[in-house]
Amino acid sequence: MSEDVQAERIEQLIGALRDNNEALRDHAIASLSQVGEDAVGPLIALMADEDVLIREAATSAIVRIGPMVVDPLIEALTDDEWAIREQAAAGLGKLKDQRGIDPLVKALKDKDGAVRTAAVWALERIGDPRAVPGLVEALTDNTVREDVARVLKKIGDARAVEALIEGLLGNNWMVRRHAAEALGKIGDARGVGPLIESLKDEDWLVRRNAAESLARLGAKEAIDPLLPLLEDENTMVQETVEGVLASFGWKAKS
Repeated sequence: MSEDVQAERIEQLIGALRDNNEALRDHAIASLSQVGEDAVGPLIALMADEDVLIREAATSAIVRIGPMVVDPLIEALTDDEWAIREQAAAGLGKLKDQRGIDPLVKALKDKDGAVRTAAVWALERIGDPRAVPGLVEALTDNTVREDVARVLKKIGDARAVEALIEGLLGNNWMVRRHAAEALGKIGDARGVGPLIESLKDEDWLVRRNAAESLARLGAKEAIDPLLPLLEDENTMVQETVEGVLASFGWKAKS
């Protein structure tokens, strides 16, 4: 196929991505992925489209081309257009290629919140502990800190303990929920004191997660602080604490 014919075919398929018919769009995505390297540049350019559905369709097509698009997507993370940077991050997350880790960590400091959010999502998909230091730093970012706390919980790396403790004692209830659960999963004894303190949290799920984490940590010193929660206003907290106390071998006095 000549270059002119190939370019015309790519142009037609790019046009099909804008069609209202979902089946036609899906066919165009599959066809563009088969075109391969020649389609990469036009697809990356399409990631800047004002229509989010078209941007996402372009990303789907480029991801289906395979690992050869990793380097172009990494380069696209520094594009002037925020939408291209956002979709590049999303694409790297879908590919789960470890070459994307360091560039995505850098993207956690992007000036645009949507790009930072996409980078967090992508690092969650990849799930590599090498991202932990950058994610810990991003816990101070009000835009993404809730998502970051969730990702750190999933990765479960001890390097995040101090930052998670700070988040556990902070003012964001969603971060506190994730941090309370994460500290139990990581299993570091530094979490015991802050988790005991969090048994008094105003949020019921923080209290419940803290109790469960104390059980995972085998922190029998939490028995006395746990006892008031047997009469917690939330029945799920009560039931969890009953189970935690049982795991510690505690029995109510008859």
